[in-house]
Amino acid sequence: MAIVTLLTDSGESDHYIAAIKARILAVNPGARIVDISHHIRLFDIGHAAFVLRSVFRDFPKGTVHLVGVDATGNRGEEFLMMLLEGHYFVGVNNGLFSLLSEQAPDKIWTLPSTDFNTFPEKEIFAPAAARLAGGEEPGAIGKPLTDLKRLIDRQVKATKKQITGHIIRVDHFGNLITNISKQVFDTLSKDKAYTIQFGGEKFRRINTAYHQAEQGECFIVFNSLDFLEIGIYKGNAAELLGLDYDSVVNIIFE
Repeated sequence: MAIVTLLTDSGESDHYIAAIKARILAVNPGARIVDISHHIRLFDIGHAAFVLRSVFRDFPKGTVHLVGVDATGNRGEEFLMMLLEGHYFVGVNNGLFSLLSEQAPDKIWTLPSTDFNTFPEKEIFAPAAARLAGGEEPGAIGKPLTDLKRLIDRQVKATKKQITGHIIRVDHFGNLITNISKQVFDTLSKDKAYTIQFGGEKFRRINTAYHQAEQGECFIVFNSLDFLEIGIYKGNAAELLGLDYDSVVNIIFE
């Protein structure tokens, strides 16, 4: 029996999450349901995409990921199922799924709907996810779809002299996660001194662990996602450094 994960912007103070789970279990009583997060910022596709792409590969292949973020969608956006990297995704065709991987989806299916779907997470996504998790063929649930709405994510600019990236997530701790990957840094930094610049700060060292900084000091690490991360040890870097989503981070090579 496959796992069904839930990622929503519904919060946990209302009945919505329980209703989604109840519908999954009504269709598939043996389903295993795992909550990823229900505290995605309202309608924030970028936040949802960051969280999902950071974790979906940690689940076994065949897992079904139900995504209810900006779930009612905009006019003309279909409800869909998608197979990508061995995982199934169920949600709305609002561009979020195009931000999960550099690989193209293996297959996409549209889900039947009406003009009266006020709670698609329960009414449409949950039954489809439950049926997929039970081993039902996607073709028996939806019809083939060719068009996936695509959004363009922030890209790193890299030359032999400089890497320019942006903060793509301020996490719960106030740490600043950038889109500068370790792979890009390692390729361009060989045998070169470098300076990392953000805001009015300059640093010439990358740590390998958070605790290498003293309490209240700034640290820079490549995190478990292999992205450059800036933080204040046991402090809130976003507040103390005055940086936020989309702030620029430069690495200059000497």
